[in-house]
Amino acid sequence: MITNGGVPEGAPTPRLVYVTPNIAKDLLSRAMVNRRLDWGQVDFLVDSIIRDEWQLTHQGIALDGPLEAGCLLDGQHRLNAIIKAGIPVWIYVFEGLPRTAFPVLDTGKRRSGVDTLSSTGEKYLPLLHSTIRHVLLFKAMPDSSWTGNGARIANGRILAGYNEDSEMYREAVVAGRDISKHVFASQTAAAVGYFVTTEAAPAVKVGSWIEGLTSGANLEVGDPRLALLKVPHIQRRGPRRRYSMREQVALYIKSWNAWVQEEKIDNLRFRKTEKMPVPVEARFDR
Repeated sequence: MITNGGVPEGAPTPRLVYVTPNIAKDLLSRAMVNRRLDWGQVDFLVDSIIRDEWQLTHQGIALDGPLEAGCLLDGQHRLNAIIKAGIPVWIYVFEGLPRTAFPVLDTGKRRSGVDTLSSTGEKYLPLLHSTIRHVLLFKAMPDSSWTGNGARIANGRILAGYNEDSEMYREAVVAGRDISKHVFASQTAAAVGYFVTTEAAPAVKVGSWIEGLTSGANLEVGDPRLALLKVPHIQRRGPRRRYSMREQVALYIKSWNAWVQEEKIDNLRFRKTEKMPVPVEARFDR
């Protein structure tokens, strides 16, 4: 049934609320169904709140009645994040949502980081997204695992990273695709290695580095580029252990650093207990 105003009868009413940890606790105490929480998702939201990256969107809290008395139908993860962060945020609360709507809540497809970058018009979006994500992980947590819930990066941070240095990311993706054809590293690892090393050393003529890796011609014993080329390629099957993304980037940086500092090196190794190497800096003279 449609009312004269064109709004369906019984439609929920949106209300913008500054939800404090105490309000969040009260709402959670009125949850109609206590679904299993994905604490990784909660921590992901907590990180966004603490970093002041929380975005006000149409997604919010749903109650079957008014804010002061309605039962909670949707929003457990957001409310738990507010409590855990200890920081209030603005969020839409939809009052009067019919309980019959509960089974269809949160059944839509979640927007991916690749979807977020689609508006940029760039090529190779999955690689671009992966490159930006791992560059941010390199900078934020170089000595921690880059997998699991603790390594999730919000879509907003991915897009912000792209906007801050789109040209360099575009260049890194092209270089990563080229370099990965010749060395053991994946396209993402090569692109990340390229980005962080050339960012640290813009004065270095990177063309010579790439030429040595892609052609392998006239490389003398001890040349760090030859050492990188000799690292065994990743195998999808077999007993050889696969390198993690962090290990791949670390080996790339080790080779680069030795090359920039004109050091000889025969074999590249990186132990899991090692700290991530810091790219050598070489700035333009002013």
